[in-house]
Amino acid sequence: MTTPSYPPKPSPGDRTAVISPSSGLPGLLPLPYELGLERLRKEYGLEPVEYPATRKMGSTPQERADDIHAAFADPTIKAVISSIGGDDQITVLPLLDRELIRANPKPFFGYSDNTNLLAYLWNAGIVGYHGGSVMCELGRPGAMDPLTAESLRAALFTSGPYELRAADRFGEVNRPWEDPATFESEPSTERGDGWTWHRPDRVVEGRSWGGNLEILSWLLMADREIARDPSVYDGHVLFLETSEDMPRASDVFWILRSMGERGLLQRFPALLMARPKAWSFEQPNDADARARYVRDQHEAVLRAVDIYAPNMLVVLDVDFGHTDPQIVIPYGGTIRVDGPARRITVTY
Repeated sequence: MTTPSYPPKPSPGDRTAVISPSSGLPGLLPLPYELGLERLRKEYGLEPVEYPATRKMGSTPQERADDIHAAFADPTIKAVISSIGGDDQITVLPLLDRELIRANPKPFFGYSDNTNLLAYLWNAGIVGYHGGSVMCELGRPGAMDPLTAESLRAALFTSGPYELRAADRFGEVNRPWEDPATFESEPSTERGDGWTWHRPDRVVEGRSWGGNLEILSWLLMADREIARDPSVYDGHVLFLETSEDMPRASDVFWILRSMGERGLLQRFPALLMARPKAWSFEQPNDADARARYVRDQHEAVLRAVDIYAPNMLVVLDVDFGHTDPQIVIPYGGTIRVDGPARRITVTY
């Protein structure tokens, strides 16, 4: 294993690939997608370049792999951004040409199901970026959240330390993307209570690894992109988030328990756990149910950590998951977690 290296950053005016390695939802729900492309042009000064499967629902794994290869191989493309996530990107991984991608390193932005490609890039020696999809973050109704916009800009264009800030307000209740009225105003938000620290008696600095917990569990089951020798992750900072599928607290515990039984969980001296999304169209929880869901997940995470990594520094409710705003996390980049000072700094 080699330590992942930061790829060169784009500059305003550069061509940027917009691909759909998971779902082709831009073809089904164009309103947030077109808004995201417009912001990419006007607010970030980048020129989006689409590919054959970008707007194609039901594209084959090979078609999506072809788009990934084309985006990385094109020397005029300076960054690659996912349109959105999905649930079957794992089927694309066996079709990818690791040497082609390794020979053409570029910043890739995505999260959720894109954890597959981020883990793949980590193994190819390339730092990726967890966050910043076109439809969800760039296509946010009304306006981008300032915290999201600032973090994405820093991750895209700058190199160096960036201190994370807890969101004063956050949102997780969505409105339908099919309805044009959704995009006439910003989403509703509620007061955020900041981060919760456990065992903040030390400073941990290391390379990051992790992503979406459900996707990591699938990679573990398929034996893909996760090292069989857990010592590969010694001293790294683990960061995890859960999706709008809202896994039960018991499922979260079982996945973490399996990571512990594999000897994996205990390799990380620090864990950043994202604020869990506790509302979806399928489970439109009221405020009490959402608070209960969050509390149950926190308890599940801490129970697993206490069993397998009792000395681990843990920070809960960091804003890098499926809630809004979203801070970009460098995948394979350096994270410094300063417990005594209650500060988290990433290196973009």
